[in-house]
Amino acid sequence: MMSGIQGQNTKPEIIIRQALHARGFRFRLHVKSLPGKPDLVLPKHKTVVFVHGCFWHGHACRYYKIPKTRSDFWLEKIGKNQARDRLQVTSLRDSGWRVLIIWECAVRSIKRERSSKLVDLIVEWLMSDNEFLQIDENACSSTH
Repeated sequence: MMSGIQGQNTKPEIIIRQALHARGFRFRLHVKSLPGKPDLVLPKHKTVVFVHGCFWHGHACRYYKIPKTRSDFWLEKIGKNQARDRLQVTSLRDSGWRVLIIWECAVRSIKRERSSKLVDLIVEWLMSDNEFLQIDENACSSTH
């Protein structure tokens, strides 16, 4: 089962790539020389984008449920992933990179609603001077 889990080119990542490309943004993929090997790197905007899976990175949403079997293993594994994520974000920001984290739940909600709210939010942030943003399904709700 675990061998089928992808680390790159996941469905949420591809959805984000296609949407940004359609809006005219150009990027590099999985740049190994940067901490965390970001999913997208937009050199023109000095920005890196991570598309995080809610389970694997321990996002507090409905898609994050600890399995009942081997719970201790999963809690430790996901805890290490979160610690590594924090270090990578800190390292990138210290190096002058802007960091955008897009959670899987945001991509799922946008796919369900067939709306461009998520892409509009991403583009708005990319054009701003803000250095960090996390987008989850709450950020893409109709009240935002």
